[in-house]
Amino acid sequence: PYYVDMNQNLFLEAYLHSSDPNLILFVDTCVATPTPHNFMTVTYDIIRNGCARDSTYATYYSPYRHMVRFKFNAFQFIRNNPLVYLQCELVVCRANDYSSRCYQGCIARSKREASS
Repeated sequence: PYYVDMNQNLFLEAYLHSSDPNLILFVDTCVATPTPHNFMTVTYDIIRNGCARDSTYATYYSPYRHMVRFKFNAFQFIRNNPLVYLQCELVVCRANDYSSRCYQGCIARSKREASS
């Protein structure tokens, strides 16, 4: 485990083990939960579908396209359960495929999708 204080900045970095310049990395979703095995029931979205959901989320410059850097502030779900588990979904795309998910950025759900 990594121990932090409440509201402390948490800095994360993810990268591909391949340094292929034709590949880029995109953070699609990062979800926090108080349990290590259930990322569906009690969750907190930090980023969802490429859209920041947490006001403390920020991205940072990366010198490489196969690396992403971001941060958010530490929090806890309830006082009795101070542990927070994080699961992120990243997408790997070809650098010149401008129709790929990596180039679409934030995909906000339409009102029709949200109500169904």
